[in-house]
Formats: sequence, C-alpha cells, structure tokens
Amino acid sequence: MASHDQMYKAGEAMGQGQEKTGQMTENMNQKGQETKEKASEETGAAKEKTLETAQSAKDKASGAAQATKEKTSDSAQSAKDKASEAAQATKEKAAEMAESAKETGEAGKDKTSDILQKTAEQAMTMAEDAKHAVKHAFGMDDDDDDTPTTAPAP
Repeated sequence: MASHDQMYKAGEAMGQGQEKTGQMTENMNQKGQETKEKASEETGAAKEKTLETAQSAKDKASGAAQATKEKTSDSAQSAKDKASEAAQATKEKAAEMAESAKETGEAGKDKTSDILQKTAEQAMTMAEDAKHAVKHAFGMDDDDDDTPTTAPAP
C-alpha cells in the first residue's frame, strides 16, 4: 500500500487539480458570459442600426411621396388656373363680340331708318310733284306763277 505521505501528496495533487479545473471552468464560464453579452450587444446594435436604416428609408420614401403629391397638386392647380383664365378670356371676348354685334346692328338700324326716311321724303316729294303736274295739266293749279291763263282745249 501506499504510504501515508504518498496518499497525502496524491490528495494534495487531486485537490490542486480540482481547484485548477474549477478555476478553468469558472474562467470558461466567465469568458462564455462575456462572449454572450458581447454578441447580444452587437446583435442589439445591428438591430438598432437596421431599424434606423429602415426608418430613414421610410422617411425618404414618405418625403419623396409628399414632394410628388405637392408637385402633382401644384400642377393640377396650375392647370385649373389656366383653364379658368382661358374661360374668362373667352367669356370677355364673347361679350366684346356681342357688344360689337349690337353696335353694328344699331348702326345698321339707324342707317336703314335714315334710308327709309329719305325714301319716304322722296316719295312724298314725287307725289307732290305728280299732284302739281296733274293739277297743272288740268288747269287746277293753285300756283299763280305756273297757272295757265286759259284752260287747255279739249
């Protein structure tokens, strides 16, 4: 059998081995925990970076959509304004043309009225002249200057 001294040394070596194993296990556990924490931190940072990038892309897309919407709205308003201006110009031109037609009609009416008046005056003058001619021909003329002294022979 082994001597007491040998047993003591074997127990001591075994105790030292167990302590070393315990220390190594603890070191391994500590390093594993550190690695786990570091991986978790890096994963969290990557996740946060991904969320930031996604939010940034969303914001850019939203901004671009808003800009497009505003540009479309501005274009539509511009087209509406131009159409309104064109309609107003057409309305004004139609009013001018109606006024011009009215004035032309009134001028034509006045001119026609003047022509009819002159024609009526000429017809009256011609009728008077014909009346005088007939009276004169039959000796019934009231005019002393143009009255024949004797009646014409039948």
